[in-house]
This record gives sequence, structure tokens and C-alpha cells, in this order.
Amino acid sequence: MEEHSEIKRRIGLEQEFFLVDESGKLCDRADEFLQICQILAQDQGFDTGYFVPEFVKNMVEINTPPCYSSEELGKVYLEHLHLAITAGHKMGLRLYPLSSYPLHIMPVMRDKPNYHIQARTVGYDRFLHAGKCTGTHLHLEVPKGVISPRIGVAYETSSEDREELLNIYNLATALDSALIALGRACPFYEGESIGLASHTIRYRGSERFAWEGVYTHLQPVGGLMPYADCIETLVESQFSRFHAWLQAMETVGINRQQFFDAGGSFLKSAWNPIRLNGLGTVEIRCLDSNLPSVILAMIALIEKISHRVRKEGLKVRPAEGLEIFQQDGDNLWVPSFDYLNGDLLYAAATEGVKHPHVKVYVDSILEFAIADGGDGTQYLSKLRQKLDHYQSIEREILQTFSSTTAHLSEEKGLSLVLHYCDTLEDQVSYLNTDYPLKTLDEIE
Repeated sequence: MEEHSEIKRRIGLEQEFFLVDESGKLCDRADEFLQICQILAQDQGFDTGYFVPEFVKNMVEINTPPCYSSEELGKVYLEHLHLAITAGHKMGLRLYPLSSYPLHIMPVMRDKPNYHIQARTVGYDRFLHAGKCTGTHLHLEVPKGVISPRIGVAYETSSEDREELLNIYNLATALDSALIALGRACPFYEGESIGLASHTIRYRGSERFAWEGVYTHLQPVGGLMPYADCIETLVESQFSRFHAWLQAMETVGINRQQFFDAGGSFLKSAWNPIRLNGLGTVEIRCLDSNLPSVILAMIALIEKISHRVRKEGLKVRPAEGLEIFQQDGDNLWVPSFDYLNGDLLYAAATEGVKHPHVKVYVDSILEFAIADGGDGTQYLSKLRQKLDHYQSIEREILQTFSSTTAHLSEEKGLSLVLHYCDTLEDQVSYLNTDYPLKTLDEIE
């Protein structure tokens, strides 16, 4: 197998958090909180643009600059988190890091045209699900200029650059169910334990599985899109998605020019779990917001896999009947899309890693990542060894905050929120070192 010259690509992160007061109740003071973050960032020499508002006032987003390694990304991620925690303490506020607030909430949406357009198009009640769950987005850089804001892929770029984009896009797609299963965070949604990955079902939704979410009836815009067998297919899928959004807006009486005037565009009409981003990245959006230990592990996993694909020049292609990742020479074969977005997605969102098909699929992905070596490998190896007894944060919560009914009382819900605010701060304190992945490797 031919070893390709080292390709240096960057990776970046965005994570959304709920803002709560010292009792654990949601707080709408995001704007004040972000002002304090930006003052502290300026004082400490950080870019103030990495602390940004979300579309509801009780949620904030903490971002990182693009970094050349998972170790570098982990370091800056934890530094930014530490700053945000400090800002919160100055105001008597805290960051709750998990994927859904466990009790009933009514988010207050910001009064901006782009949000109202989205809400009118999908329905206001449905759109509010996006304000009740939080996600983590990872950005994998692709060759400069290969993503076109006009048609998705720039044909004037080299065939090698376009091939890299295709492989990274297909790789990210193939990881979807693994990232859902490994990263499941809060089992409670609106006070109920629903036995499903709540962020996944309430955000992307599914007509096939009767999951009521934001994009249940608009899967081209918010669901997982199929693999692309060539660049032309990838471009066609981008246009298909774009026209689906324009048609949905027109159905509710919104003129497309209103969308463009509000900052919308060809690429910004996508809210899929995997999408092309105008920043020049393939954006992975299917991860729950979670504790830093889980986020660091996911960073390491994704970075190692994508690094191997680039370094070894692997073509990522689906194979009918295959349920795992399987390397064969210059090919990395992955599960077919029908299986990935069907039975495997359902198993990942219901039983998670406990399901035997999910377990063997995740195991093959971990095996492929671990072979890349480097910091974080020990942690991923231990995770793989314990896969039979894998404890997601969701499973941990169900054991700790179990109830005789599926309903969560306010007292228990607030206790859960504060416990994970504390855990977030403890983990940031422990992991915020010059080499966070080495520190992660030491965790038993």
C-alpha cells in the first residue's frame, strides 16, 4: 500500500451549553455572560469571537480556532471552557454541558429574521426542539478552495483535492451512528426518560421511525444525506437539498429573497448531521453536547481516522451487506447507506453500544483509529476493551438518577443539572493541561 506524503489539515470545534443559575434553573442572561467572556478573552489574549450567542437566550456556544492536531485542539478547547466557567462564576451562573435540559422548558427565541424564517418553515413548535437540545460540531478541514459557496464543489480545483473532499465527506457520513452511540448524554427530555437518543431524534427527526423532531418532514435539509460515489453526485445532492429548502419556504409563503436578505445562502440552507461548510470544512454535527472527557475522546477518534484516510490515500466507499469498517488495500469499505441510516441508526438511537450490531461496528472503527497511534490512543484502547460494558453518560445518569417512573421530578432534575455542572468544572480543572490527551490516557 502506497504511503502518501503527510497532509497537514486542521480540525476545529463548536460546543453549545445551557446557561443556568446557582439553583440549576435555566437563565436567559446569555448576552451579559458573553460580554464578560469577551472581556476576559481580551485580557488573556484570546480572540473574542469564539464566545457567541445561540438562537435562544439560555444557550451559548464556545468555539475554537482551527488547530493542526487533536492535542492542540483539546488544549485550546479546555482553555476557552475554563474562561467561560470563570465568567459564569463572576455572575453566579454556570454551564450545563449535556445534550438536553432534563426538565420542561420554554426557550426564548432571539428576534432575528433568519430564525423566524426557519421557525415558520418547519413550524414554530417543531423548531423549538432546537432550543431544547445542544450539540457539538467538529470541523474537518479540506483543501483550500475545494468547497464552492455557489455549487458545493469547485470544479476548477485539482482532482486530488476533490477526491480528498469526497473521501472525508463519505468518512464523516459513515461515522454517524458510532458518534451517536458513543456520545449519548442526557436521557431526559422535557422531564421524561424516552429511551432514545433525545438530541438525535428531536433535532433531525425521522418519518420512518416516527421521531418527532425539527426536520422530521424535511430530511434532505436536516437528515443524514447519502454517500457520494463521485463529485457530480455530491454536487447534485447539494442542489437537491437547496431546492427542498426553497420549496418548503415557498409552501409557507416565504419569498426566497427574504431568506437571502436574512443571511441565507446555498450552503447555509443545510442543517444535516454532515454538511459542507463555507469555512472550507466538512462539518460533523451529530454529536451530543457532553463532558470534556467524552468530547476529547471523540476529537481523538475522528482526527485519527481522518488522518489515516488522508495519509494512506484511502478511498472511502460503501459495500452492500457490510456492517463494519473494513480496510482492503487502498479501500476503506463502510456500511451501505440503507443500513447506516436505517437499522444501524435505529439501534444506535435506542440500545446504543449494547446492541450487537452497533458494538461490532463501533469496535471496527476504534480498531482502525487506534492503529494511527499517538496521544489519546491508550484511552481509545481501554474504551475498546470495555466495549461490552460501555457506560455512556446517559447510562450513568439512568443508574444514578433512576426513578420508579419515567418522569423526573423538579428536585431530581435540578440535582442532575448541578451535578453535571460540577462534573464539567472538575474535568476542566483536571484535563486543562498542556497535553490534555496524555492526561486523558491516564484515566482508568
